[in-house]
Amino acid sequence: MRALPLALALSLAALPGPAPQAAMGCARDAMLVFDGSGSMGEVGHDPTAPTRIMDARRAVRDAMPDIAPVRRVGLLTYGPGGAHACAGIDLRFGPRADAGAEVVAGIEGIAPGGLTPLAASVAAAADVLGGEGIVVLVTDGNETCGGTPCALGARLAAQRPGLTVHVIGFRVVYDPFSWNSPEAQDLDGETVAKCLPDATGGLFVSTGTVDELADALRVTLGCVVVGRGPLRTAAS
Repeated sequence: MRALPLALALSLAALPGPAPQAAMGCARDAMLVFDGSGSMGEVGHDPTAPTRIMDARRAVRDAMPDIAPVRRVGLLTYGPGGAHACAGIDLRFGPRADAGAEVVAGIEGIAPGGLTPLAASVAAAADVLGGEGIVVLVTDGNETCGGTPCALGARLAAQRPGLTVHVIGFRVVYDPFSWNSPEAQDLDGETVAKCLPDATGGLFVSTGTVDELADALRVTLGCVVVGRGPLRTAAS
């Protein structure tokens, strides 16, 4: 599956599917895995421009009122805290009904820091869900804690076929010199996070603005994604 711009992801998510499959999609619990690493708080060339975390908070505030009434959602963040830079994986809460305000509060409270234990965070969210559900990862970059998202994606596909991982890249900058991402050298400039939806039938959506990120959250966490089968076929 290739990386999808938001407009194409939206069109694929709107494809009609059998009613039972759509209903199952809306009923599945979800975990939002949110990037709170240090890069989310970095100031760019324009010191007056909002940081990634500031704009991501706006997107979450915009999207959650449309998501929380129709989907049980939990939250896991990574980055700040922990005994070392890769230890800041924080399971805030598991899937629960009407969790919009709690998700927003959790994102608002992040003070970015640490590195990006991307694979370990997604694995932890998958463990919360068990064998069935949706993981939505929001990230601005690559694995930097020695994890192997591609191997994790293959393992989830084999062992938990009822689990779908979507990845939303938010202003992702590829670092060809990433010092602790063992799989990055094999992917020709793409983020290793893309392996996760490739393996599990999810979407990888590239976003750059607040509105795009909010819409991508609605597509992946809301009830417009009709299910693993049609998305995989249409995007292949």
